[in-house]
Amino acid sequence: MGDKGLGFMNRRKLILAVGIATLAGVCLAAGDQNYSSAAPPASIPTFSTANIAREGFFFVGGHYVGGPGNHVVQGSMYVEVMVPKRVRHPYPVVFFPQGAITAIEFMQTPDGRPGWARWFVDQGYVVYVNDPPTLGRSPYVPNVDGPKEPTIRTVEGAEKDWTASQELGDWPQAKKYSAWPGSGLMGDPAFDNFMNYLLARLPRGEYSESLRGAGGAALLDKIGPAVLIGHAEGAGTAWMMADARPKLVRGIITLQPQGPPMEDYFPPPKKPNHLWGLTYSPIHYDPPIKDPSELQVVKQEKPEAPDLAPCWRQKEPARKLVNLVGIPELVISTEAGYHRLFDHCTAEWLNQAGVKTDFVGLETVGIHGNGDEMVLEKNSFDLAKFVDGWIEKNVH
Repeated sequence: MGDKGLGFMNRRKLILAVGIATLAGVCLAAGDQNYSSAAPPASIPTFSTANIAREGFFFVGGHYVGGPGNHVVQGSMYVEVMVPKRVRHPYPVVFFPQGAITAIEFMQTPDGRPGWARWFVDQGYVVYVNDPPTLGRSPYVPNVDGPKEPTIRTVEGAEKDWTASQELGDWPQAKKYSAWPGSGLMGDPAFDNFMNYLLARLPRGEYSESLRGAGGAALLDKIGPAVLIGHAEGAGTAWMMADARPKLVRGIITLQPQGPPMEDYFPPPKKPNHLWGLTYSPIHYDPPIKDPSELQVVKQEKPEAPDLAPCWRQKEPARKLVNLVGIPELVISTEAGYHRLFDHCTAEWLNQAGVKTDFVGLETVGIHGNGDEMVLEKNSFDLAKFVDGWIEKNVH
């Protein structure tokens, strides 16, 4: 074959290669178009991970129970971790949700905004969130952990206590509530989504609290010193952790903590049930006690103000919460939540027991209208900024 024939063949190869490349480009473009159409619709909330370098999950605590052929894991706790690209704080923050909610409480608000966990990552904190033992992704063993409460929080109870208390609440501060992102009533999209956050749970008491405290102590053993942020029963978890691992807790922030000391206020028990003062479970005092009946307590005859509850206090000289002394603590109470009746009692008990505790009513720092679900409400980041500032000033 002559030179002309070779040239013709080379031109044919070139034309064929260009055609294949063009066809491939068209196919890739079509593929890209198809892939982009698979993205979630705008109605599904998604968030940037630009400030997250690494994330993962793991379990802590727990042990095997059961006889041969029937072993299962009981008591372990599911934990997620998020590590920012630039770590700007010496200690991580660990979030503990309220009694019937999982880590979702700090991950995302019911109206689709980023939660506290993501905000604190953006500020340069390493963040841990968890599902308390027996709840969510943490194992629950019915014949070992016992039955859960027969009902979960009803729509009517959530509306009254948390999301529409300006209309339905029956405590003095309820009329000041204005922070829910919507009407707070059944049929409101944010409220309907919030009801999915609420799960069946173990009854409040020593068993469930001790499980949470043990899981939290195992987490500290794994990650080292940390700042603890607990909401409602999450505060009890934080106190149990600090009592078990005092050298690994650098600060405690409690948001509308469980209480008041000695008894639940809503509904009032027939007799005191936080027998160890702040907790259902044994906690260390000095001088030491073996039984909570050894605590000498007295209840105020009159509350400090007409719109507050009377407090239980220790008789002087008061025993000290020896393992919590030296750990700075912040008790936060909202302007309109029903906890505002008695959160001051919790701060007073801590201070009397030797634990340096700041008590802050949010309206005194310019944060208004909040109730018990403060981390999910419209101004949740205003509160997060305040907590961040308190950590910067008090945790060393």
